[in-house]
This record gives sequence, structure tokens and C-alpha cells, in this order.
Amino acid sequence: MTLSLRWRALLLSLFLTSGAAFATDPPAQAAHAIPAAAQAQKPGHAAIASANFLATNAGLEVLAKGGNAFDAAVAVASTLSVVEPESSGLGGGFMAVLRRASDGREVFIDAREVAPAAVNAKDYVNADGSPNRDAALNGPLSAGIPGEPAGLAWLAAHYGKLPLSTSLAPAIRTAGDGFQPDSRLRNAIAERTDDLKRWPASAAKYFVDGKPPVEGRTWRDPDQARTLETLARQGRDGFYKGEVAKRLVAAVRAAGGNWSEADLAGYQVKERAPISIDYRGYRILTAPPPSSGGVAIAEILNILRGVQLDKLDRAHRVHYVVEAMRRAFRDHNDYLGDPDFVKMPLDMLLSPYYADGLRQSILPDKATPSSMLPSSAARDPGPHTTHFSIIDKDGNMIAVTSTVNYTLGSTFVAAGTGVLLNDEMDDFALVPNKPNVYGLLGSKANAPKGGKRMLSSMSPSLVLGQDRTAVIGSPGGSTIITQVLEGILAFIDGKDASGIVAQKRYHHQFMPDRVDVEEGVFDPATARELERMGYTLHPREPWGFMNVVTWEHRSNTLQAASDPRRPSGLGKVQ
Repeated sequence: MTLSLRWRALLLSLFLTSGAAFATDPPAQAAHAIPAAAQAQKPGHAAIASANFLATNAGLEVLAKGGNAFDAAVAVASTLSVVEPESSGLGGGFMAVLRRASDGREVFIDAREVAPAAVNAKDYVNADGSPNRDAALNGPLSAGIPGEPAGLAWLAAHYGKLPLSTSLAPAIRTAGDGFQPDSRLRNAIAERTDDLKRWPASAAKYFVDGKPPVEGRTWRDPDQARTLETLARQGRDGFYKGEVAKRLVAAVRAAGGNWSEADLAGYQVKERAPISIDYRGYRILTAPPPSSGGVAIAEILNILRGVQLDKLDRAHRVHYVVEAMRRAFRDHNDYLGDPDFVKMPLDMLLSPYYADGLRQSILPDKATPSSMLPSSAARDPGPHTTHFSIIDKDGNMIAVTSTVNYTLGSTFVAAGTGVLLNDEMDDFALVPNKPNVYGLLGSKANAPKGGKRMLSSMSPSLVLGQDRTAVIGSPGGSTIITQVLEGILAFIDGKDASGIVAQKRYHHQFMPDRVDVEEGVFDPATARELERMGYTLHPREPWGFMNVVTWEHRSNTLQAASDPRRPSGLGKVQ
């Protein structure tokens, strides 16, 4: 560790410190394992919460055929690829945290997209040095090599009980027989009409007589059905080699992209150790890099561990949470990237001693302007990713966050495949210290390079306790991190699944220096007090699409809840 890193916490502890800081000790940490009684317990029934009722039911169908939570995850994700392409799909990637009940195995599955070998940062920069937003967000240059098909095959082969073909069957049936697009998909197509019409295969897939699908009409996706059938028959190679791979590469290169068949053939799923945080008697398992989410959540919780939040009024509780968010996002911008390419100071960022220094830099009654912290604005983040949560009858559990990045990804469909490609290249720091579509900044740690995974905010998480367990996550760009954080805090405070997904949200990401707020999140007195402390409250339309499953161990009951902000979701216990 360099001298500057060693001293950063010390400098922060001196920076803006007042003599009135804290007089609390961190609470005792939780044990590093689920208690034996809870380990041996089985729910006897299952629960799934996802962003679309067809996907939830697909997962339950596979469970009824003898599958486990991991087979169900394949069914849910592949069905979402068909019915919710605005948020995820075969042309994107996912991150998952799972726990296997039989042996307690806990693992992070990294099926994140990677940059093609021929990536050239100059393709994303205008002549004046500014970011080329069109190249980063639209068309084949914006697309990384997809990871979702490989990830689904990996889950089936290493953790599932059923053949991949059985778990993909509901998605194949839905794509072939058709479904009625919900308002979210219809609105997404309408919103991105001009971009979709730039690409013939995209226009052919998403428009009927030149217009988006209409309410009540059945819509079919035969090309994606055939691609799913090939994946079901041939496994991973059915997507990354052979005819599908040739069609993907030909379509990308014909439209000005730079993929190769070697890029697809060389894609690898990575298994990594999840980040584990002890907080108030619970153990939280969450996503490590190349997700930034778990590091940020851990840093925030380590800061808050030294604050007795339950003894504070609402305004001061929010004050400490927002200041912890501010500091974690500052570090997100400076340090994080693909661990296979970048050496990150994770020991420092995850250290309780580093958190102690950060906590001491928080004034008890005053906001810290981001411009006064050492180092590093933005479009509103939206639900352009998806998350689902599953616990099965044996106690296997998985949290999966999947994405194509922005709404309908790159809007580019590879002709003959039905595969809508992601626009994840925008998640790299294509131009250092210039914001991406979600307003997040980045450094050379997240610069693009062939085979490198772009940084993500996806934060699928498990919250494990002696009496209660939760599987949690959400879409929402940079707000994923704060949504999951606030959901974890709500669960630990005793809220049930429905209460967690419905609670109002607030968000701070270092820059822009403001607190985004949903209407009604703060009562008038709390809002006035926060403004007196120096916060700018920025009203926004509701955001996120959280899906949560909880397990009450004492009563051995499951709950599943989908975010009421979006009507298409379904949480169901069976």
C-alpha cells in the first residue's frame, strides 16, 4: 500500500473533524457462520420474487419439476430475456450471490460482460476530447461480449439438478407462443423508437407495421426462441461457438463493431468469494469487484457500525447514512475496477479502521460538501437492469441481478439471433473523470481493455441471521447500491418483505452533490432540518424495482415481495 493510501484515513479523520464526534463503540460482530440449527432447517416450501409474473411462474414451474433454486434462476433469467428485454437478456450479463444448503457453500458468480479484444478507447471520444455518447450507448460498438448465456449454463451444470434444456423450456415456450408486452416494455420501445429504427433487425423485432406493440396484442420472438433452443441442446457452445456465434459476429462487424469469434469462444464465467460484512448480528454476503456495490455497502455499514442509529432522530439518522454514502461513492470513483486487471486497496476500503477515520470526518450537525473531500454530474438512473430473489424448499438461496445496461441496451439486435445486445461499454471510464449515463465518474482503474470486465453497481445480496434471512437486490444504475443498503437496514430493523420493497428511498453518490428523494420519503420537519444542515434535496420520480424474499426461521415461513412501483412484478410463495 502506498503512503498516500495509508494516510488517507488519517487525513480524513483530521479533515473537518469537530470535537463533538461520537461516543459509541461498535457493536459486537456476528458469528461468521449461520447457527447450526438454522443451517439444518429447511423451509419446506419455496419463494420467488421477480420483475415479471411470467418469469416468477417460470421459476416455480421448474421447481415443481424437481429443480432447485439454481435451476429456477435459469428459468427466471431466460424468461426475463424474452418478456423484459428493456432490462436484461441473453445479450447482457449478470452477477449472483448464492448459498447452497447441502454444504453451506457461498459463492459469487460473475457472468459480467467483457470488452472485445479489439476495443479502442478512441472510438468513444469526440474530436474535441469529450465522450462520444452515441458510440458508448447505441449500436454494436457499445456492446461488450455477453456473459448471461454462459452464466446460465454454468449454474445448471455446477449447482442445478435438472438439464439446462428443462430449465430453459418455459422461456422457449414463451418466446415461441408469444405473450402480451406490459406497459414498461411498450413504453421502452416507444422511448427508443428512433434508435431501434437505425438497425433493420431491431426494427423487424420490435415494431409491427412500423409501430411499437400495442396493449392486448400477442407478441412473439421466434429468433430468440431458436437461439434458446440451440443453447438448450448444445449448452454454452450453442451460443459462444457455431452458427449463433457466427451470426452474432457477422451482424456486429457489418454494423461497424469489432467483435471476433475468438472473443465469444474465449468468454469465461468467474467464481469469486463474496464480500462478507458483519453488522448488528447479521452477516451480509454481497458482490465483490467487478461490482462496486458490495465494497460500497461494506464501507457504508462499517462507518455506520460506530453510530447508534436507533438513538437518533430521523434527520440525524439520515445525515449519517448520507455522509457514509458520500464517502463510499468517492472511493468507488477512485479505486475500483476488474480484479483480474487492477490491484485495488480492498484491505483498506473494507477495514473497520479505515471506516473509523471516515466516521470521524462526519460533522454531527452539518453536511460535508463533496468538493471539500479529497478527490473526484448526472442523468437520472432508472430501472434498466433487473433483479430476482429465490429461496427453495431445501433452503438453497440465490440473489441475481442481470442487465443490458441502459433501456433496451444498445438497441442493436444481431440479425437471425433475436439477441438484443447490451451497451455495457459505457460502464467503463471511457474518458477518465467524465460521467457515464448514470453520472458515475471513473479513473484509469476502470479504463477499457480487451477481455476486461467493466465496473458495475449490481449488488445482489444475502442477509443471514439467526432468526431471519433475506435475499435482496434491485436495478437502478448507481442507485442500486443505496437501494440495497436501505433495504438491508430496513430488514435488520424488522420490516417484512413487503415493507422493504415499498419503503420510500433517498440517494447520494458523491457527485452531483445532492440528495435525490422520492416524494414522501421525509416528513416536512425532517426535510427542513436536513436543509438546515446544508443538504440540497432533489425530488425525483420513484426509482428501482426491488424484489425480496425473506425467511423467518422461528415460524419457518417465507415471504416474497415485488416492488409496488412497477405493476409487472410478482412475489410468490409455493
